[in-house]
Amino acid sequence: MENMDKDFLELAANRYSVRKFIDKPVEQEDLDKILKAGYLAPTACNRQPQRILVINSDEGRAKLKRCTKCHFDAPTALLICYDKTDCWQRKYDDKISGDIDASIVTTHMMLEAAATGVGTTWVMHFDPAAVKSEFKVPESYEPTALLIMGYPAPDAAPYPGHSEYRPIKETVFYYEF
Repeated sequence: MENMDKDFLELAANRYSVRKFIDKPVEQEDLDKILKAGYLAPTACNRQPQRILVINSDEGRAKLKRCTKCHFDAPTALLICYDKTDCWQRKYDDKISGDIDASIVTTHMMLEAAATGVGTTWVMHFDPAAVKSEFKVPESYEPTALLIMGYPAPDAAPYPGHSEYRPIKETVFYYEF
């Protein structure tokens, strides 16, 4: 387990938002691994409300460009939604788990993509109404994230501030009784 932890931390540290891709479709074998990681992701009470639309056709990419400027001409994108009718709900304040579940699923897929050699960028800057219209998303589905992906171009590089972190003591606090 110790070696697995080191490998994961290395993967997490080295993964970055790729915004430049080679002109090559994501191979089905790689895409299947990425989608399997999302399938295996934990969700509240294992309700699995995620609904994922794979966008990898010329027509789909053209539609995507009408919904966001953050498409980076990637060969593939995943639109991660949740079904509002299939989420777990807290009884005391009616909060539903959808955004959280979809985020966990997206994170699992993003990290599996990195492990597979596929670069990604998690995009939240998109027009939900345009996405719903362009892709005929059912009314009960809430678009949460776009995972733009492809094989990184040789000159793809992380954002300059990618490896700059606040001191951990500014983000982690121990509750003292």
